[in-house]
Amino acid sequence: MSHTGKYFAETLKDDPASFDLGDVGISRLTESVTRARPRPRHEELISETLGRDKTPLGPAERRVFAVLGGGFVVAGVSAAVFLPWHTSVSWWNFVLVVAMLAVASRTRFVTESGHTTPIVLVTVPVLFLLPPPIVPLVTALALGLGRSPEVVLRRTPPTRSLSLLADCWFMIGPAVVLALAGSPGPTQTPVWILIAALAAQLACDLGASWARELLVHGLSLRQQVAEAAWVYKVDLAMAPVGFLIAIAATDVPWALVLLVPLLLLMHYFSDERRRRMEQMDELNSAYRGTAMVLGDVVESDDAYTGEHCRSVVQLALEVALELGLDEQICRRVDFGAMLHDVGKVAIPKEIINKPGPLDPEEWEIVKTHTIEGQRMLDQVGGLMRSIGLIVRAHHERWDGSGYPDGLRGEQIPIEARIVSACDTWNAMTTTRSYRIAMSREAAMAELTSVVGTQLDPHVVEALIRVIVRNRQHLAARRGS
Repeated sequence: MSHTGKYFAETLKDDPASFDLGDVGISRLTESVTRARPRPRHEELISETLGRDKTPLGPAERRVFAVLGGGFVVAGVSAAVFLPWHTSVSWWNFVLVVAMLAVASRTRFVTESGHTTPIVLVTVPVLFLLPPPIVPLVTALALGLGRSPEVVLRRTPPTRSLSLLADCWFMIGPAVVLALAGSPGPTQTPVWILIAALAAQLACDLGASWARELLVHGLSLRQQVAEAAWVYKVDLAMAPVGFLIAIAATDVPWALVLLVPLLLLMHYFSDERRRRMEQMDELNSAYRGTAMVLGDVVESDDAYTGEHCRSVVQLALEVALELGLDEQICRRVDFGAMLHDVGKVAIPKEIINKPGPLDPEEWEIVKTHTIEGQRMLDQVGGLMRSIGLIVRAHHERWDGSGYPDGLRGEQIPIEARIVSACDTWNAMTTTRSYRIAMSREAAMAELTSVVGTQLDPHVVEALIRVIVRNRQHLAARRGS
């Protein structure tokens, strides 16, 4: 066995030590990973959305919604006062429109970025049934009526009502476009005017949403577009249907009532979606809780192994982000790194804690920890089955000389390749009772020497970039 191979073999029987990441300590690495992580992952965003309606607005949110809501009131009143009125108000149409908008607003589909409603089905006809200059304020009135039952029944904190006016910015754009175009009927409106009105709606909504997220969460415009893309796709899909309803309602306004069965059906689907999201949120919490419990079991069974796993988690997550992997893969990297040595609890302690080299028989026993780890996670089931595959494969090698299955190259799951590389770096930079940690320079040389044989070259490249960046950041902090 080569010097490097012996060094890696020793990682299976470690004792308490500190992870220095080339003099970058655990606390520093944790800080860098926290800084590098994007916004909360998919399930965390869904969890936040599900609990949002029951949570009072914080001070920052109240200030932001007050500013955005006040801005909408100014814009809405200005539109009603200064934009040209080419048609008069039919009060029957007014009552009908308010009722239908309120009904449509009651249907809310949960998304990562909050909620979306099928209100476009109604707002498009409304722009042709009422004078466009007053449509933004009418929409705000209707949405307030639609949301009032939750406030009255105390399902939603009253402060949440502050977000109502800020949510109505989307109607300013199309109202301005159609008013300036002369408030034509749906069949007399040029296609380019319709496209401009729809674009103005999306632009106003995106602008208001971005301002809110930027001021509250520091979210960039690109991140906001990415999060709200699904909502805008829904709006674009429903807009033509709303336009057809507008054509029918121009001569027979009560045709708008025909939307009620469709809206009720969508309300049913939105409730079903919310229930599924709540179940998914509970299941995700159960998975993470299971992982944390197993991690605690590992740590209580062997203090070094628990510390080692936590260190590998931090580094593996940062490498996954450096590689640009999607949220689901990052999630598996998270769990896989956390639990990669969980199978060690099945290995006799006299072998795990042996101070000297392992004999061949002991080595074969230790190697079973990957299979034992997969077996334990298979018993949990669900997501943990896929994590079990990562645990099984984290000692496979790029050239096929690893264990337990001799996988090679891209046959090895990317999550396991990341865990393997970070596990290797952690082992080399860890001090044990029978030897001290290698220097960063020596560890880096060892790391690069096994590229293409033991480790995935692309993963190692990303790992080195992370290590160098953290080192530079630490040096800059020490110098400041």
